[in-house]
Amino acid sequence: MIEQDKYSQTLARLVLISLLLAIVVIGLGAYTRLTHAGLGCPDWPTCYGLIDVPETSLQIAAAEQAYPERPVEPAKAWNEMIHRYFAGSLGLLIAAIALFSIKLRYSKNSNVKYPLLLPLCILLVVIFQAALGMWTVTLKLMPIVVMGHLLGGFTTLCLLFLLYLRIKSTRTTTQRESQVELPLTKYTRYAFVGITILTAQIALGGWTSSNYAAMSCVELPICQGDWLSDLSFTQSFDLIPPEQESYEFGHLAHNERVTIHVTHRLGAIITSIFLVWLAVTIFIKTSTVSTKKSAIALLVLLVIQISLGVSNIWFSLPLNVAVAHNLVAACLMLSLITLTYQLKQNSEESLNE
Repeated sequence: MIEQDKYSQTLARLVLISLLLAIVVIGLGAYTRLTHAGLGCPDWPTCYGLIDVPETSLQIAAAEQAYPERPVEPAKAWNEMIHRYFAGSLGLLIAAIALFSIKLRYSKNSNVKYPLLLPLCILLVVIFQAALGMWTVTLKLMPIVVMGHLLGGFTTLCLLFLLYLRIKSTRTTTQRESQVELPLTKYTRYAFVGITILTAQIALGGWTSSNYAAMSCVELPICQGDWLSDLSFTQSFDLIPPEQESYEFGHLAHNERVTIHVTHRLGAIITSIFLVWLAVTIFIKTSTVSTKKSAIALLVLLVIQISLGVSNIWFSLPLNVAVAHNLVAACLMLSLITLTYQLKQNSEESLNE
């Protein structure tokens, strides 16, 4: 039993460390993308054939002879490799989580059913995420791959957070106050709708970034000039783009980038209206302190995210603001998942009454 507790505590620590590391990896991925360092290393998983970055004159000469189309830029190469180091470490931690979960699930002395399917799903996601990282380089920043890589990072983070919530939520008597929240049970499905809408908006953000459309509109609240005549949906959202030698710095025409940018702005309005309605409604209807706090956190993060989005336009995409926009989007999703998890638990407890 002592060994069982030891494995359980180790698993909880691993999940928490992985969760924090996943947030760092998302931030580093955004930083790498925004500093145009996605092709800082033209090969994968090495960098010009090395496990670090070419720095000596001999290494740089050999690297540029092997990849004459991609001169060595040490700063960009280090941005890319640091991201890879952290992502690789996260992958190893997730593999360890899967192993500990199998050990706990099939332990003879265990009377608690630890999650197994979820850790295995996370492991599969992170393996596919590694493949997306490779394709990002080999397919020269193809927008659909870059967007998929971003969504893969968010998916990994969200699944780790869900695993953390499941491990943490050993039902205690203090949670029984939610049994009186019968009117809130119907809002669980609305919370899931909110997750779907927010996911779509994050995907639109990834599509905007991967197509270098963030600065295609530089005025607020609408685009500059006769922006309606610039809208063109013909090729703006083609998932398979025409073949290019490289997709770095974008391949779409200006009006197509404007279309993507405007769609992202409209998506932000729809997402904001829905999440404000959801958070305010739940805050008014709930009497549970933890649920009220989650609703407030969702509103606060939404206000911060909108402010960062406006600042990106107003101040011409400053690096720190753009990276923060990615990180707060992740925190906003985690906040919404927390609220949804609480509502779902309430629904389950109400059904068991």
